[in-house]
Amino acid sequence: MPARLFLFLQFEFPWELGPPDGRYLLRSGAGAEPERVVVLGTLGAARRASARGPGLPILRRSRPGRVLAGGPPEPAPVATTRATIVDPISLSAERQAQAWLEELDTERDASAALAVLNRVLSFHRIASADPYIHEVSPVQALVIRAGWGEGEQVADGRWLHARELPWTGGTGRSAGVRRRRGDRSAALRPQERLAELLGARGAALLCEDLVLRARLDLDHGRMAHAAIELDAAYAAALGELRAERREDLAIRIDELDKLRPGVAAQARAALPGAEPSAEKADAGPIEPSADTERGADGAAAGPQEEIVRHALERLEAALRARTATGFRLR
Repeated sequence: MPARLFLFLQFEFPWELGPPDGRYLLRSGAGAEPERVVVLGTLGAARRASARGPGLPILRRSRPGRVLAGGPPEPAPVATTRATIVDPISLSAERQAQAWLEELDTERDASAALAVLNRVLSFHRIASADPYIHEVSPVQALVIRAGWGEGEQVADGRWLHARELPWTGGTGRSAGVRRRRGDRSAALRPQERLAELLGARGAALLCEDLVLRARLDLDHGRMAHAAIELDAAYAAALGELRAERREDLAIRIDELDKLRPGVAAQARAALPGAEPSAEKADAGPIEPSADTERGADGAAAGPQEEIVRHALERLEAALRARTATGFRLR
């Protein structure tokens, strides 16, 4: 019988991602066939058995209270996680696998594979109630590979044939913004802002962090989360930006003010069955908003991506404009 070959993309990250080593099946619905198999394995550091149970490795740590000799310490051993995203539909001919590899688009296919891994990490964050488990981006990977192997090989993170893929897509959307802006002064803005914040010459706005959370949720397809985060970001931004009394931002603030009702409607649509807000309770039945998609039964069908995306991009543009002129050092 000819060997069945399985296609995969593989990433290695210089830290433990969170979920225990093993094989994880992702399905589109209960009882559906697996969409992808995610294989996680930890390598590259001294290990010991975990107190959490057999087979769950953790890093070997230094003995507490150990006296250290003078001079620079040796670097601590670092665990490397190998994440292999496998297509569960097998091929029977190596020429089919070779044709797939030749046609592979690194940015598109690596990003799609990483989206699958990030779903696993997001679910693990919720299941473990650990807010420090986080998604990863391709630029953080030590290496990206694509290839094929037999079933037991790829289920163990190994292969018959693989090729390393160069990553040229940057860090995602933020890299695209930097490429479009492109000049050296724009590249230095984050460093200037960091110096301003560290030196207590300025303060981080509440809306800045909320915008980043909304962007992360939107980029990972968590539309309801993005809509709710964006509603909070707009509520904070309008107050914070107005308080700065900057005439150069007046037009942008007016634009955000006009977008605010639509953003609030998207946040309401993200909460099916939510009660009307207190300030509208005496105003009679709430009419369906033009900014809220309705289902056949008249119920909110959830946030609309194009509305959430546009409103988020306009708020991001306003925050970029706020720092575009640089920072006054004093």
